[in-house]
Amino acid sequence: MMNRMVVMAGLFWGGVSVAAPVLNAAQIEQLTGAKGKLDEKEGVFKVSVPRSDLKVVAGGVHLTPPMGLTTWAAFTKNGEHTMVMGDLCLTEDQVNPVMSAALDSGLDVTALHNHFFWDSPKIMFMHIGGMGDEAKLAGAVGKVFAKIKDTSGGKGEVVKADIDPAKTSIDPARIEQALGQKGELKDGVYKVTIGRTTKMMGHEVGKTMGVNTWAAFAGSDDKAIVDGDFAMLESELQGVLKALRGAGIDVVAIHQHMTTEQPRVMFLHYWGVGPTVKLASGLKAALDTQKK
Repeated sequence: MMNRMVVMAGLFWGGVSVAAPVLNAAQIEQLTGAKGKLDEKEGVFKVSVPRSDLKVVAGGVHLTPPMGLTTWAAFTKNGEHTMVMGDLCLTEDQVNPVMSAALDSGLDVTALHNHFFWDSPKIMFMHIGGMGDEAKLAGAVGKVFAKIKDTSGGKGEVVKADIDPAKTSIDPARIEQALGQKGELKDGVYKVTIGRTTKMMGHEVGKTMGVNTWAAFAGSDDKAIVDGDFAMLESELQGVLKALRGAGIDVVAIHQHMTTEQPRVMFLHYWGVGPTVKLASGLKAALDTQKK
């Protein structure tokens, strides 16, 4: 019965059989705009969108959707709430518009990375998740899927700049004032590094061991490039992402650099083009989310 109740289990309380919460498959399909399939054993309803619009070649191999070029989202019940997890198959120019659509719709973005080498066009994969009301989650996924469709065919976001660090003319004082951090100007690049600490095998590791947030600026005060790495606790990731995207700074990767560390530290890499003060202010907004 795919029209409404697709997951049901019998619970017993005082000898009375009580129906467990169910997933509304028809509603999920309607709100996501994608067809799905039920895994009865796991109680999961999964909708999939094969990226048949992409013509990808990796190392001379022509990739097809079953080889990994598929966007999907899987729904399951967690008590009275619904949980969703998904993986989005995106071209590079789609990543940040789609990320903003996910964040603005209340979904979490949990990872961003590649699955292939030597692929053309370059394909990135973004993992999403969420917990809450089933209809709201399905609607959020639907908005994400719609943004993927709207930005396909090269209609996404590409941020480029003709900047040579050898000709840098930025004023470090303006960055320091906006960012609230001091850095060092060397070889045309003004770089700021902010350390954090965690423990690995009982030993504290910090800034010089790579547990740090850094930003490298080059260009002019009117038009500069900033790229860097952001170190965050897992609980801080969503706030940092929202602040960076709100400032128009692109996120290019989300992953871990270590294993077994406590507390766990996540890292994201970013890229932004614009006036130095605007870029520095965007980074400051992201840093400020960590103070909460």
